[in-house]
Parts: sequence; C-alpha cells; structure tokens
Amino acid sequence: MKIQKLLLILIAIATFTITSCNSSSNKGMITHTVFFKLKHPKGSEAEKLFIEKAVALKSISTVKNMTSVKEIGKKNDYEWGLTMQFKNQEDYDTYSNHPDHVAFVENVWKKEVIDFMEIDYVDN
Repeated sequence: MKIQKLLLILIAIATFTITSCNSSSNKGMITHTVFFKLKHPKGSEAEKLFIEKAVALKSISTVKNMTSVKEIGKKNDYEWGLTMQFKNQEDYDTYSNHPDHVAFVENVWKKEVIDFMEIDYVDN
C-alpha cells in the first residue's frame, strides 16, 4: 500500500505540474491535494451531492485552480481527489479556518469519508 500511495503522490504532482504549475507566476504557491474514498456507492446520488458540496468550497476567495478528479486506475483504494492552490500560507490558513470549510469538514467530510490522504506541497 505504501508503494501505491507513493505512486499516487507522484502521479498527482506530475499531473498538476503539467496542467497548472508550469507557469512561473505560480512559483511558490501552495498546492493542497486530498484523495479520498466515500462511504456511498459509486455513482449514487449521495456521492454526486458530496462532490458538489466539496467543489462549492472554490467560492472561498483564497482558493485558486480548484479541480475534482475521479480515479480510473486500480492501483489504490481512493476514488476521488480534490486539488487546489493558494498564493501563500496566509491564504491557505484563511481557507482552512473559513466557516464554510470548517462546516463542510464537520458536517459532511467526517460523516461521509471513510479514508483519505492529504498532501500539501510547493513547487521548487
């Protein structure tokens, strides 16, 4: 499982670098990623509603380049991912402490996610 997680990390970093971090204007930005498995059946209305609620967090003003991704491989147990960027640590902290994010974590995330891996990194 450790090799699967390492592979997932490398794929996430490579994919995000190719799609949105290749601009020098993004240098030093914090990239926040979380990969997760939901308790809901795949394709269910509950799964769809969870993703909609998660993606709605992009309305927080400090969130940049938010995207949701769906796992298509069989190399790990995660089914979904969220990736977003922040200009700096202050913007990331603003997001983390924002009432919408806190409410989502307490009222949705903790009740519906059964496993996850969170990775935060900066382009060097």
